[in-house]
Amino acid sequence: MSSIPLPGLKEMIDGISRERNLPKVAVQEALREALMKGYERFRRTQKMDAFDEEYFNRFEVELDIDEESFRVLATKTIVAEVTNTDHQIGLSEVQDAGLQEAREGEEVLVDVTPDQGEFGRMAAIQTKQVLAQKLRDQQRKLIQEEFQELENTILQARVLRFERQSVIMAVNSGFGQPEVEAELLKRDQLPNDNYRANATFKVYLKKVSEGAHRGPQLLVSRADAGLVVYLFENEVPEIQDDVVRIVAVAREANPPSRFVGPRTKIAVDTLERDVDPVGACIGARGSRIQAVVNELRGEKIDVIRWSPDPATYIANALSPARVDEVRLMDPEGRQAHVLVAEDQLSLAIGKEGQNVRLAARLTGWKIDIKDGAKYDRAAEDAKIAVELKQRADAAAAAAAEEEADEEDFEEEPLEEVTAGADREAEQPETDEQADSAEE
Repeated sequence: MSSIPLPGLKEMIDGISRERNLPKVAVQEALREALMKGYERFRRTQKMDAFDEEYFNRFEVELDIDEESFRVLATKTIVAEVTNTDHQIGLSEVQDAGLQEAREGEEVLVDVTPDQGEFGRMAAIQTKQVLAQKLRDQQRKLIQEEFQELENTILQARVLRFERQSVIMAVNSGFGQPEVEAELLKRDQLPNDNYRANATFKVYLKKVSEGAHRGPQLLVSRADAGLVVYLFENEVPEIQDDVVRIVAVAREANPPSRFVGPRTKIAVDTLERDVDPVGACIGARGSRIQAVVNELRGEKIDVIRWSPDPATYIANALSPARVDEVRLMDPEGRQAHVLVAEDQLSLAIGKEGQNVRLAARLTGWKIDIKDGAKYDRAAEDAKIAVELKQRADAAAAAAAEEEADEEDFEEEPLEEVTAGADREAEQPETDEQADSAEE
């Protein structure tokens, strides 16, 4: 059997495996696919026929690592009369080769390796290009397998370089594999972080990209609420032991204005009567929460007590402001009015509305802060009553319209619909067709 020599094949596979952190089996598979594409290019330039995409599926490349060579094999069907020499072989030819027991319809593997000189420079270039692409594909596949189960977890990352506004970081899965690159987008960075070369950070793995993707496949974040949850779980033993649970987190790591700093509100609860969940998260003299704040480079964090009562929960969420009263104006629409003293207005609203905005996200309620001294209960009740009536009328009208449409559909006789369709089918489509029909 003929073969094409590949001097240095074994050394090349070992080198690529070390350089790209790929198993040798993966490198060999990529090389086989690249050589197959090179053979396909050779055949297309040699014979200018229009081969379809599946034409070369019956061909394969066999690597001989020890002999440092490869050959091309074709799976051919035994027939009495050959019409396609690539996919078929004559019965007499097979029997002449010594396979006397061969029968029509059976398949045999035939060596179709071209001469080394015929393989051509263009085929070699094609092989080199495809090999580079296949190796990248193998790397992407391994990264997906390695990090797919680590999505929504925390990784240790090291700053490598900067690309446009993104930070490229090196992360490790912890499975003993080498580091891979991850991208930290501008919107996922913290304004107080100093992303200097080789600086290390804890990052939240947001997404592992699939398919063809230029650049790093891993998207990480420093601004995700999941990072806050992890830091508290790591610092508070009561959370690890499920004595205290984190119910909700609202985070604004990148405020819309540069005059407002990052801030987080976190709601905690416990089923143990003797445990203070807020105190457990803060720690003695604030030691536990200070560790979280330090990791987030000074971000403000409000730990509040969750409550099943919406009014109490909303009042707690507006901390550090003191709330006089919470009025649940529209429980179904989740709208509430919060009454505070005049000196608490700015504190409840927060700088550029940040405090009330985070409280609304945390609780899921639309919160309107009102000055208790100027609040007109009767006027507000009347206003909300009008809104509720308008909403109810709109819902009733929509329901009536839908019901009417259903009745019209049910009452229309099937015979009339069919007859109408037949009449439409019988009508000429154009004036020309009508004239020809009259003639």
